[in-house]
This record gives sequence, C-alpha cells and structure tokens, in this order.
Amino acid sequence: MHEMSLAEGIRQIVIEQARAHGFSRVKSLRLEIGRFAGVEKPALEFAFDVVMRGSPAEGAALEMLDLPGRARCFDCMKLVEIDDRLAPCPLCGSGKLLPEGGDEMRIKDMEVI
Repeated sequence: MHEMSLAEGIRQIVIEQARAHGFSRVKSLRLEIGRFAGVEKPALEFAFDVVMRGSPAEGAALEMLDLPGRARCFDCMKLVEIDDRLAPCPLCGSGKLLPEGGDEMRIKDMEVI
C-alpha cells in the first residue's frame, strides 16, 4: 500500500513547515489529487490518521480535492479534460492525446494554530 508512504511524506512536510513557520498544530489539511494519481482515497485517509499520530497534524481533518485528467490533442491542438488515460479527445474524437495533468498530488493548504 503506497498510501502509507504518501502519508509519511505529508508528515515530513508538515513537520518541516511547523519548524519553519512556528505553528504547533494543524487543524485541517487539504490535498489536491489528480484523477490519474493512482491514490486510493480511503486507504490514504486511514494511513493519514495512523501516520500523523504524535505529529502537529494528529487529529487534523483531511480533505481531498479531485483534479481532472487533462491531455493535449495532437489533431485539434486543444487542451481537454478526460476521464480515462485511453479516452479519445472529447472535441474531435482523435486518439492522439498527450497527458498533461491529472497525475499530481500536492498539499493545497493547511489551517494551523
């Protein structure tokens, strides 16, 4: 389950930011997760609760925001949203797409005290 290592990475960022900015507690944390990131949200939520114990984010509310999949169509040259990596262009039907987003995961913001 790679969600545990993702949660550990988030914990490290929280600790580094707490040291750098002098906060003692995270009340809530929002993550942006791309459609193609391969993250199992229930597993990440469980891992987050376990891994954050003893950190400034222990007990913090976790909110996960969905980011769409995006690709550039080589035929119509438009940037389009897609639901599946193998989906055709929704504008022209072409299958020649280059993914340009949707595989990211990042901390959007944290509410701290």
